[in-house]
This record gives sequence, C-alpha cells and structure tokens, in this order.
Amino acid sequence: MAINWDKFDKMVDFDGIQNKVEEAAEMGDFPEIPSGKYEVKVNSMELGQSKKKDDGSGGDPMLKITFEILDGEFKGYKLFYNGVMQPGNERAIGYQIHSNNEMLRSLIDSDDVSFKNFSQYAEEIDAIAEEIIEDGWEYIIEKSLTNTGYDKYEILEVLD
Repeated sequence: MAINWDKFDKMVDFDGIQNKVEEAAEMGDFPEIPSGKYEVKVNSMELGQSKKKDDGSGGDPMLKITFEILDGEFKGYKLFYNGVMQPGNERAIGYQIHSNNEMLRSLIDSDDVSFKNFSQYAEEIDAIAEEIIEDGWEYIIEKSLTNTGYDKYEILEVLD
C-alpha cells in the first residue's frame, strides 16, 4: 500500500524547513547539555514503555518526562528524564519505583504520590501532568551524572 505523502506536504512550510535544515547542517548535533542548574518547565509526562530491543528485551514501564529549559545559553533545549521500572528484576524494581515516586513528589511539592499498580500509577501520572503543564509550573532542576555516567535529575525548587 502506497503512502499518500500529499497530506504531509500540505502541513509544511518548505521554505522554513530548508532554513532549518541549513542551520542544523551548520550547527551539527544538538549540544550536550552540561551538568548544572536550569530553570525548566514540564512539556510532557507519561507512563510509557522503554524501547523494545531486537533481542526482545526492553519494553518495560517507564516514567517519561520532557523538561524545556527556559533561560540561559540552552534556552529552548530539552532534558529527558526516563525512569524505567523493570517488573522482572526483583532486585531493582523497588528502588526504581521509589526513584520515580521521589521525582513525582518533587514536581508537585507533596508526599501525595503512591504506587499500587501500573494502571493506577499511569492515571496518577496523567493527573499530575495535567495540573503542572496546564498551570505552567516552573522549576529549578539540577542535572548531574550518576557514577555510571547516566543523566541524573533533581528538582531543587518549585518556582511560584
């Protein structure tokens, strides 16, 4: 079955895209956002799944949060929190849920976050996301690296 590309063509400003393609070619890859403190807002948040790998692993529940940097040199760039939870890993699942609970609690500045099961958790995450995105909550976040080299994020302050 052939794809009808016309509907996509109608959605695009091709002059604008060509300019963006040329800018990207000049700039290269997106810059690595260094460790530090950033003022951010949440653009999106959901309980989704990690990427499924060719070997069949992956596809685990994952708290996905996209933060947008609001000022400074990296204004407009994104930070991605991906808190995977591996139900098949008895040693790690408790810690993984705890870490995600702590992130959610820091976003709403409340201890009123709980995990009973994944269906309930997804609904709770959606409710939190709706409130903080619609109301435009802003934060000071600290980006650092874990001892294994992964990005680590901590909400330092909820801004008024």
